[in-house]
Amino acid sequence: MTLRIALAALHLIALGIGLGAIYCRARAFNRLRDGESALAAVFVADSWWGIAALLWITTGLWRAIGGFEKPPSYYWSNHVFFAKMGFLVVILLLEIWPMSTLIRWRIAARRTPAVVSPAHVATGRRLARVSDVQTLLILCMVVAAVMMARGYGARG
Repeated sequence: MTLRIALAALHLIALGIGLGAIYCRARAFNRLRDGESALAAVFVADSWWGIAALLWITTGLWRAIGGFEKPPSYYWSNHVFFAKMGFLVVILLLEIWPMSTLIRWRIAARRTPAVVSPAHVATGRRLARVSDVQTLLILCMVVAAVMMARGYGARG
């Protein structure tokens, strides 16, 4: 298997992991009223979301800069690629609040047994909406990727 195929496969695997993780994280946020097991589910889904993001961004940059399938100039002159990266930037900006909140919750859960308060439940509902928007933006990125694979946005 060539590096080109391995990078493409890992990129797509990361998509599947990430899409599943962000969807599960949103559902777990909505179940926080059920208690500590839902909080544990949030933490697990969030960990998978982080793994997927790391894999996705690493393989994506490697593919875009490395010129394994198309030369880097293809990406830097493609308006659909810029739309795709715009979706990614919005996803990352939206992630600031959930990430900082979950870091605080994880630290608190390590100090004392995890207790889900009414404030956690209310925050969880709002964070679930953020995750839902991120899910939609991932789907927009997939559409942009499919368009690019079919030559849309290429100048020339």
